[in-house]
Amino acid sequence: MNNNNKYNEMIAGLTDKELLFHLYLTQIIILIISAILSWLLFDDLSYLDHFSIKDPDIYKIGILSGLAVVVLDIALMKSLPSHFYNDGGLNERIFRKRNVLHIFFIAAIVAFSEELLFRGIIQTKVGLIFASIIFAIIHYRYLFNWYLFINIVSLSFIIGFIYQWTNNFAVTIIMHFVIDFLLGIYIKFKRPLNVDEVKEGTGDCYDE
Repeated sequence: MNNNNKYNEMIAGLTDKELLFHLYLTQIIILIISAILSWLLFDDLSYLDHFSIKDPDIYKIGILSGLAVVVLDIALMKSLPSHFYNDGGLNERIFRKRNVLHIFFIAAIVAFSEELLFRGIIQTKVGLIFASIIFAIIHYRYLFNWYLFINIVSLSFIIGFIYQWTNNFAVTIIMHFVIDFLLGIYIKFKRPLNVDEVKEGTGDCYDE
């Protein structure tokens, strides 16, 4: 049995409650790592100099870039074979039964915790390339699917470039939130999966 099949069986063996528990636990761990690294690597929380909610780039770049990614991703989902988006059914199970407010909350906590760590702390300290590669690797389920891995690596570098461009990780938090929230909503309300798609576990989103 290959690693992909083992991963799919592991996901299938978890209840929805367990999936949500692991999702939130992962975000808590990321926040703890962020706190430790910020203490070790920065004096006086200086990385927060790169966070501003008053920056108009939040709307001009963050929201518009997020919308562009969502439109492109949905277009690709509709045009490519369904197995290209096989993530073991994880996103399908996370978002299909959640209400819109819960999807909003999931997208918000994931966007904040991941962008704080990977852009605000790691990229600020060691640069775009290292931060983007680590961001892609922690989305480990995509390692089993070459297309999704290329997808997440590309997105990681795009988000990293936008942070480097704007010098404000509030912009990338909003971009990440828009992507996860709208794709979560798309997964919730898209047509029911057929039998083959259920077996393949299609559905794409960038949460953990």
